[in-house]
Amino acid sequence: MKFLLIAGFADSLLGFRKALIIALIDKGLEVHVAAPDLLENQVTSLNLKNLGVITHDISMQRTGTNPVADSKALFALYFLIKGIKPDYVMGYTVKPVIYGTLAAWLARVPQRFALITGLGFSFTVENDNKRSHIRAVVQGLYRTALRRCQTVFFQNPDDEVLFRKLNILSNQNTTCVVNGSGVDLFEYSVALLPITNDEIDIRFLLIARLLGDKGIREYAQAARTIKAKYPHAQFDLVGWIDENPDAIEQQELDSWVEDGLFTFWGKLTDVQAAISASSVYVLPSYREGTPRTVLEAMAMGRPIITTDAPGCRETVVDNYNGYLVPIKAVDELVLAMEKFILNPDLIVSMGMASRALAEKKFDVHSVNKSMLKAMGL
Repeated sequence: MKFLLIAGFADSLLGFRKALIIALIDKGLEVHVAAPDLLENQVTSLNLKNLGVITHDISMQRTGTNPVADSKALFALYFLIKGIKPDYVMGYTVKPVIYGTLAAWLARVPQRFALITGLGFSFTVENDNKRSHIRAVVQGLYRTALRRCQTVFFQNPDDEVLFRKLNILSNQNTTCVVNGSGVDLFEYSVALLPITNDEIDIRFLLIARLLGDKGIREYAQAARTIKAKYPHAQFDLVGWIDENPDAIEQQELDSWVEDGLFTFWGKLTDVQAAISASSVYVLPSYREGTPRTVLEAMAMGRPIITTDAPGCRETVVDNYNGYLVPIKAVDELVLAMEKFILNPDLIVSMGMASRALAEKKFDVHSVNKSMLKAMGL
């Protein structure tokens, strides 16, 4: 039996799906993976092959709406699937879900699955006229593809409700909501809090692609306000400027760094050092599937400040392991940060609560077990 997993970003195969891949191999399946530029990413390719995975490079633009390029991706996937002859195919992120599913259907793959890990740029702000055309096209493509799936996996209940409301799913579609991608609780163990002179360092951290929809600008504004009032507070930012219509400008990032708002770490393959150096994790995102970086910070014993938005709200019990704030609400974000500054003991208690919640709800092996069961594996 063969299983093909299709990704839009090569690094995500190990960063987000390694445990799932191992679980599939342990079930006796021959696992194939496909992603753009996978052959160029020699470290990822080698690590996958060492797991016993068969790798395939595909031509696919991760962003953009060029119909010629997307048609080429569809047919490339079709011919790849015809060659592999898998029994199961699953795509995750927008284009692998849409074109991977359609290619698998055309190639008559018996078991077709989709994993909705987030809704992406076109869904984030509904009243943005610039996105309305893209949103209509994406919704139509999703509708065509997902109605040819046996099971559609969602990472939060809000996304499933929205897809039902928009009539993207049919009544015949089986759905399964799982707790995000999960987190390896052994790999991401509790880290000691940073301490100077017997006091906890007040150090906030955000890890994300540098997109407006991730709340990067709100984080920068909050940092400016907090540092003016509490000069000892520190802010860190990990990430990179992505190829995305919503990406911030390099000049904007440079100005924040020059103003001393935060220490910029750049793009990290392993974020554990940055989380260990922090005391509070912040993600002011407008919408997520379930944010993996938040789960990693929770597993490492950090309290969370995030938005009361789909996907994000799944990770925080307000006043238990952190605080939920409205999207785009800089004043409320500042108030949440101040609570930790004025009462550092909350960092300890809420950090412990985060770890407990991660153990109860987000263990990657439990998440994968639910997925395998839903796939009949």
